[in-house]
Amino acid sequence: MSSLFCCSDTRGYKNLKTSHESKFETFMSWAKYPCESESSTDIPANLADGAPYAIQLVRQVNYGPLESKRYFVLNDGAFVEVPEKWLIDANFQKLNTYKNFKCTAHNKFFEINVYQKDPVNKHHWRANVARPGSEIDL
Repeated sequence: MSSLFCCSDTRGYKNLKTSHESKFETFMSWAKYPCESESSTDIPANLADGAPYAIQLVRQVNYGPLESKRYFVLNDGAFVEVPEKWLIDANFQKLNTYKNFKCTAHNKFFEINVYQKDPVNKHHWRANVARPGSEIDL
């Protein structure tokens, strides 16, 4: 178990409204500090079928090294942490939409990305923007 954000002083950083605003709001409401997530190897078998989207939470030192990349899928009103391999196997792809958050007290920076199955990026009208993967996920 670990907190998703370092503290309750984490604030949005240069964010614009997107067509996926409700997904970010749902995740942030669930993830409010001191929310603790549990990683489990017991992922429900039918989770990919009913998962409307996935969230990637990237945590790093501001202008410094990456601390973690974590992935969450909405399941029965709460988010379940899943491994990156699960997203790849379930054919989730990264959309060109994100939100940034910053904590000046702890010098932390957070990026939240949205993943969907077979998305069509409405902003650029392109399909298959990117696949999750450590080698290609910039």
